[in-house]
This record gives sequence, structure tokens and C-alpha cells, in this order.
Amino acid sequence: DPDRKTEVVLLACGSFNPITNMHLRLFELAKDYLHETGKYKVIKGIISPVGDAYKKKGLISANHRVAMAKLATKNSDWVEVDDWESSQSEWLETLKVLRYHHEKLLSPGASNSLEDAVPVTKLGRKRRQEPNRHEPVKKKNQSPDIKSVPQLKLLCGSDVLESFGIPNLWKLEDITEIVEKHGLVCISRAGSNVQKFIYESDILWRHKNNIHLVEEWITNDISSTKIRRALRRGQSIRYLVPDVVQTYIEKNNLYSPESEDRNAGVVLAPLQKYASDSKN
Repeated sequence: DPDRKTEVVLLACGSFNPITNMHLRLFELAKDYLHETGKYKVIKGIISPVGDAYKKKGLISANHRVAMAKLATKNSDWVEVDDWESSQSEWLETLKVLRYHHEKLLSPGASNSLEDAVPVTKLGRKRRQEPNRHEPVKKKNQSPDIKSVPQLKLLCGSDVLESFGIPNLWKLEDITEIVEKHGLVCISRAGSNVQKFIYESDILWRHKNNIHLVEEWITNDISSTKIRRALRRGQSIRYLVPDVVQTYIEKNNLYSPESEDRNAGVVLAPLQKYASDSKN
């Protein structure tokens, strides 16, 4: 019964500097995996580029990174870009971004899946004249088991999961809340050591049922770092990023030795914040 499946929204946070075909593949891999379990129905993917206040070396302006992500997902019927995080003046913990999107899913009238977002305007006139109309009556065939609020899961590569082990990069209680309340979908290279990493962490081990490890058998080693390196050297990045992204980069002349030096010597926002916290 398809109605018994738990609806899932996948959220990917990161620099997307620039967005690559690998970032887009993560969504497809996660969706296939979750659907194959028979328990989940993925209704939406959200890309949330980090704000400029993150201060990562080589991080170009959020407007460009958001614009490229929007171009890259223009043809997707389920992955979209959200610029709330990137438009904040200060750096936000990933947990806060998850909480924000979770609240958004809880709020009444939230259109969660992109397909649902369209027909609302097509409602007959009759319905529109009843302002006090309550929730539509559940269809008879809709089983009561369906979880009405979609689960929001953090989608990431194994590098993000393993970064949980870097001192002062994450708060322990944030990691706990992420895996306990929301869950992770982690795409890992076939043969990578994510399982061992989970085994070696008490927090992750305790919530391992909430961590979905997806093995990537068709490996894809494209990274934004390598893309920027190729661009600095005047080498082609075609077939590594969507064509529209390549065109945008060329048109705006985005990556150069100068842009790579942005924030050089500046301490990453979380390290700055947590290192000072631990001193207090």
C-alpha cells in the first residue's frame, strides 16, 4: 500500500562552490535507495548553499552559488534551491537550517511536494468562496498509517559524516539532535570506511538506525575543489558540471587565482565560534 510509506524531504547543505554533477547525483542515489527500502517516498530535495559568513577559503559570493544551483536544478521535477540560509548575515549551524525547514514542513498550507504546488491554483471557484473550509476530508482509501508530516533528512557525502570527528567543527549536541530527530542519508564510496566511523562513535552507533548508508557503485569523484582548480588552469570542466553552470561561470568569469585566495588565513566560522565557546 503506497499510502503507508513515510514521506521524506532531503536537505543538502554545503558550499556548492560551484554545484557539480556529483551534487545532483547524491539526490538521485538517495532517492533510489530510499524507494528501494519500500518504506519511504521521497517528495522533495532541497539544496541550501551556505552563506558567505562561513568564511571558507575560495568561497565566492552566495548570489552566484545560489544562481548556479538554480540553473542546475531548473529541469529537476523534485530538487529545488532554497536561499534562506545563504541570505543570513551570520553563519548558521546545519542544525538550525534543518530546524527551519522542519518548521516550514509543519506549517499549515506548506506545499511539500512540487507536484502538489501546482494544482492549488486550479481549484474550482466554488471552493474558493468558502473561507472557513477545513482540511479536505481524507479519502476513504487513505490509510491512517501515513505519517502526515514528511521526515526531513540531511543528505550528505561520507566526508560530512566523517567531519563530525573534527574537533570544534560540530557541537556534540547538534550531532545528536541531527541523527536522533531527523536522520542522515549518507552517500559513501563502495569500500569506504563510514561503517567503521559509525562504530567508533557512541552517538552515531546509538542512532545508527537513523543513518542510511547508500553505497555509490558508479563512483563519481568530481569535487568543487577540483572544478575550481581546472578553471584556474584554464582547463575544460565540461561534463563535470551542467552546461548551464559552465556557461554561467564563463560569462561571469567566476573562478580565478584571486577568488581562490578569498578568506585565506581566516578561521572557518564554526571553528571560530566553538573554539571560543570551549575557552569560556
